[in-house]
Amino acid sequence: MRFSKDAKKKQWFILLLILGLLAATAFSGCAPGPEPEGNGAEAPVDEAEEVDEADEAPAAYTGDPLQIYAAYGGLQEIMDAFTADTGIPVEFISMSSGEVLSRMRAERGRPLGDVWFGGGVDSFMVAAEEGLLEGYISPEAEHIETRFKDPDGYWTGVSIVLVTFVVNKDLAEELGIPIPQTWEDLLDPDLQGEILMPNPGISGTAFTAMASIIQRLGEEDGWEYLALLDENIPYYAERGSEPPNKASLGEVMVGISPDGVNAQREGYPVEVVYPTDGTAWWHSPVAIIAGTPNLEAAQRFVDWTLTEKGQEILAYNSPRPATRPGTPIPGDVPALETLNLVEYDFEKAAAERDAIVERWQENFAK
Repeated sequence: MRFSKDAKKKQWFILLLILGLLAATAFSGCAPGPEPEGNGAEAPVDEAEEVDEADEAPAAYTGDPLQIYAAYGGLQEIMDAFTADTGIPVEFISMSSGEVLSRMRAERGRPLGDVWFGGGVDSFMVAAEEGLLEGYISPEAEHIETRFKDPDGYWTGVSIVLVTFVVNKDLAEELGIPIPQTWEDLLDPDLQGEILMPNPGISGTAFTAMASIIQRLGEEDGWEYLALLDENIPYYAERGSEPPNKASLGEVMVGISPDGVNAQREGYPVEVVYPTDGTAWWHSPVAIIAGTPNLEAAQRFVDWTLTEKGQEILAYNSPRPATRPGTPIPGDVPALETLNLVEYDFEKAAAERDAIVERWQENFAK
């Protein structure tokens, strides 16, 4: 059948119209349209956009370095670990308890430090009484026994310090003197000039040892004992680290110290003696200095020292029993139940601290 030219044109027009409609339909199927309702399926979520706030990395610390007054061993390693965990930089000054207390008194109202870390708890009690400390109860403090913390959060114990004799075994053999095992043994006249202890006016170790002797023996006998001990002491060290260092090097035979284990670890020929007639002890606290402008960072430091990880780091770098139950302690640190610990009244010692130190200075300061 043959078509006229007009019929052919009409057929082409219809075909092009149909093709155009098909193309428009196909294109409209690719374009986004409204989501179907009521189909029971959830739209997929872009995982890159769904970020849990708890999983976000903490914001970088931008504040000032934390300023710490410290009377503690292994400080650099401890502070490095804290900074690695929190991103908070630290600057610290190693000072005895008495020095920290004197400095805080001088800086009252305009503190240069943020945290007091370590030292004699009696000094912390005095500082709290004088309004030099900021009350803060850390969430981690619930794990610490009541006897090791202030009820108002002015200080919290982080470790148990044991007052020991660091005895140079080589020198003892050379001098032919038995290694002393008790405080009474230190009165041996053969030990004249061979015993070193810190100044109790500035050292928490020495003050606790002295106050423990007075409490254990009674006022009169205690001071009489200290007078006899003084005869064997050539001078009183200005740093708590000096007596064990001198004993380790053989410059004296006995150093009264809380840090004898470190000397053993470093390979010195010393024996660490825990006096069998009464081992003096105290809980070494951490506290926030009143008026610190860096309060949040100071609180984070307190929190960290009381965590399981922080307690283990403290116990390893400054070998002492921890205050948090269950914290692993090094094998060269004795368990508390194996020792004859002095029954020590901390509040009494704190209340009498200034009077005891003043009497000691009048009679024995050299």
